[in-house]
This record gives sequence, structure tokens and C-alpha cells, in this order.
Amino acid sequence: MERRKLGTQGLTASAMGYGSMGTVFAYGPTDDERSVTAIRRAHELGVDFFDTAEMYGWGEGERLLGRALAPVRDEVVIATKFGFTREFGTDSRPEHIREVVENSLRNLAVDSIDLLYQHRVDPAVPIEDVVGAMAELVAAGKVKYLGLSEAGPEQIRKAHAVHPISALQTEYSIFARDAEPLFGLLEELGIGFVAYSPLARGFLTGAVQPIDDYDPTDFRRRLPWWSPEHYAANIDIVEQLTQLAKSHGATVSQLALAWLLAQKDYIVPIPGSRNPDRVTDNIAAADLILSAADLARITDIAPTGGHGGRGTPSPWL
Repeated sequence: MERRKLGTQGLTASAMGYGSMGTVFAYGPTDDERSVTAIRRAHELGVDFFDTAEMYGWGEGERLLGRALAPVRDEVVIATKFGFTREFGTDSRPEHIREVVENSLRNLAVDSIDLLYQHRVDPAVPIEDVVGAMAELVAAGKVKYLGLSEAGPEQIRKAHAVHPISALQTEYSIFARDAEPLFGLLEELGIGFVAYSPLARGFLTGAVQPIDDYDPTDFRRRLPWWSPEHYAANIDIVEQLTQLAKSHGATVSQLALAWLLAQKDYIVPIPGSRNPDRVTDNIAAADLILSAADLARITDIAPTGGHGGRGTPSPWL
């Protein structure tokens, strides 16, 4: 698989990564053994970039990912995040960062974290103090590279001035285009981009369902894309994209991921699935090359993304 640079500090990753949030959190009932199989399938097919966070099960997700990757630890890049509280507030106090990182090292059963993100900007703690604490962890050998998630231009500039930021992680897909205004800044500073939810929380797959068909614990029941006033229009977008994908002998998921890879050479999408067969399907997107006409057609189908918005405020807009 193609490799991509994330930042200018030396971090590289497979063009397609794996996002593990759904293995323990947010998408209804889980199955640990099936998730482990899915994670290992991704690695077998060339993925070496795996993403998790403290918030994903409050350690459960990290432990699951660490167990799955233990046999190949030296062959992979593991990213995790700090910064949320159990009440979904923010806490990026330096002492809390240090505590979370120690827990993450134990949970993942690793000697160092390859990429450490601040999960969300904390309005109560200056970003310079946050990155200063993160930089101390780099100096101590506990972290290798630093990242931010869902940060805006002012925070990115201030953070990068304290210690080089290798990657910004933000939601990005055909349905969610909010991140595009940030790309010029990332290019100026030499920062890579990790696209989470690249399949629009599952809407850009052949498996999307009406809102009432999801498990009561599935957080998609609260997202605007699924609301009654937007669902039909979004289904129409998916149907048109599916027809374009079929003309290439591909699935709509593969089309959506190939679209992301075609946007910038520093973008790494991290689709996640607990289904090993879907993992296989997703990774095959790395071999799908879209023409300029294909990209123009996708823009015609979804010029501003999905109807209804992604449900996460974008502070830079």
C-alpha cells in the first residue's frame, strides 16, 4: 500500500488507516473477538496506522486495540487521544494529560505512543500550555509525535509554534466538507491530515438504514443526516454515488474513500468497521483511481456535502 507523510517530523502511515471507535463505543452492541479479527485483517492487508482514544470506552478501546496489535507492535503506528471528561466536557490540564498518557501506555501495553492528539480544544487551558505538556512527554520518550483534533486555525498556529504538530484529525468525507478551509494552513505549516468518519458515520455505505432501525444506543439516531427532513435527500446522493461506483466495478464505500485519497497527498482516512469483510472492502479503495471527470461528477452530486450537517460544530467556520 502507498505510504503518506503526516507532517515533516518523520511520521509516515499507510494511505488507509483504521479507526477503532466503533469497536467499543457509539455504534450499538459490540463483539470483541470479531473486532480483533477485523483489526488484524486490516494489518494483513497493509494498514499500519491505527487510531483509538481514552474516551472510547475509557480504556476499553485502548486495551482491545493493544491486544489485537500486540503480535505486530513494531510494525504499526498507534495513535490515541486525551482531553474529554466522562461527562463529555474537556480537561487538558497538564497534570491530567500526564495521567491520561500513563493510563494509555498501560492500556495499550506499549512503551511509547506513536501519535498523541488533544481530542478537543479546551477553552479553559491555553493551547500553549497543552502542547508544552505534550512536548515534555516527547522529551521523556513517552510520545513520538503530536496531533490536534477538530482545532481551528488560531489554535493550530499557536500549538505549532510551541512544538511541531504532525497531524490534524478532523471529520472529512463527501458528506462533511467543513475541514477544507483548513488545508491551506496545513500546507503552509507542513501538517498532515487524518480524516475520521470518512464514510459519513456509515451513510456512505450500502448498509445505511432509517433512523428507527438502529439500536437505541447508536448515536447516529441524533445526527441531522438521518433526520426525517434530510434522510431522503441524502439517500438520493448515495444512490447517485453508487451508480458512479458501479461504473468502476466498485462499492460506494470504495468510491468515497478513493475520493478522499484524491483530494490531497497528505490525507489519510481512517475508516473503521467491526466486520472483517467490510475492512477488506474498504482497504481495496486504495487501488481505485478516480479521473478528473469522476471527481467533477461527485462534486455535482454533492456540491456542499450531505443535507443537514454533520452534527459537530466547526469552530473555524
